[in-house]
Amino acid sequence: MTLPVPPPVPLAIRVATSPGEAHVAVVREDTLIDYALWRPGAPDGVGDIVIGRVSAVMPAMAGAFLALPDAEGFLPDSEGAKGLSVGSVLPVRIIRSAQGGKGPRLSARLPPDAQPRPGPNPVERMAVRYPGALVLTDDHAMAASLGRGVRVVPDVLDEPILEAIEALGRPVVEIPGGGRLSIWPTPALVAIDVDSAGTVDRGFGSAQHRHTAFNRALLPALAAQIRLRDLSGAIVVDLAGMPAKRRSLLGADIVTALAEDRLNPRFLGFTALGLAEIVRPRVHLPLHELLSSPLAAGLAGLRAVLAGGGGTNPRAMPALRAHPAVVAALRGDPVALADFTRRTGCEVTLRSDPSMADRTWRLDHG
Repeated sequence: MTLPVPPPVPLAIRVATSPGEAHVAVVREDTLIDYALWRPGAPDGVGDIVIGRVSAVMPAMAGAFLALPDAEGFLPDSEGAKGLSVGSVLPVRIIRSAQGGKGPRLSARLPPDAQPRPGPNPVERMAVRYPGALVLTDDHAMAASLGRGVRVVPDVLDEPILEAIEALGRPVVEIPGGGRLSIWPTPALVAIDVDSAGTVDRGFGSAQHRHTAFNRALLPALAAQIRLRDLSGAIVVDLAGMPAKRRSLLGADIVTALAEDRLNPRFLGFTALGLAEIVRPRVHLPLHELLSSPLAAGLAGLRAVLAGGGGTNPRAMPALRAHPAVVAALRGDPVALADFTRRTGCEVTLRSDPSMADRTWRLDHG
């Protein structure tokens, strides 16, 4: 007897786990519409309420620095620093993660009875953002930690969604229907180049009309990449094949494409060179920074060890040899190594090797 195939879930938060890490993908039918990379052992702190002590008042910066349990953060006057003095103790909420060499941004705008507590994790944030969405995961321990109502399924992400997630880590994105985006973060800004890849070389109407229509059709995909990668700060976009003076025709379309973004990015106009200027608030670390850290390399190494075999036989399991910064990042994560042991019943062997290049690792067999 052939069992009927269940209909696809129209909207679901899908949590695919590996040691120390989880892909949190919001999928509507067959499309990735939101995404977060979650490392439970290395949370960014956004939403946490902590107790801070004023360590320095900075009138020139319109704010104050506060000593926190694990860092030093900045509290602007607009968020409650005005009138505070050195030594003042107060609860604050982290509203922006530490990034770019700067500590977290803080706010003292809290209810009078606010108590220290951790902020929501990415799954909880997505559940608020998408009420009614089913929560699915491939790990019973994760399901237990998330609470009631979470379903465990063996293959939580199918190949198209996995490919869409993997594409978020690549600088060049092929757009369905033709064209590509090249996304290059720099310390000062994110530069995005739009390339028609020859898709508008032939067709009806003038070349200017075809390029205008191509760019207009691609803008939703551009906005989606900005949102899914959590790009922030200054973003400049070089549209394809249009003279600088004609690009203003697409200003309203850019605003419309950005309108679905929860962080309300602003389109500032076009430069003299015709580059579209967008500014998006910084809240969480952008994906490219998460993927380029020593911890990212270490977690990739753990996945490789897990896939390298050995089952529950520690003698058959390869060791992980890595740059010292990678080993230190793994040992500093209170979840990743314990999660690996829970899954395999064995502890992974870490070998620190200063001769290896930064953020690199390899498996040692035998």
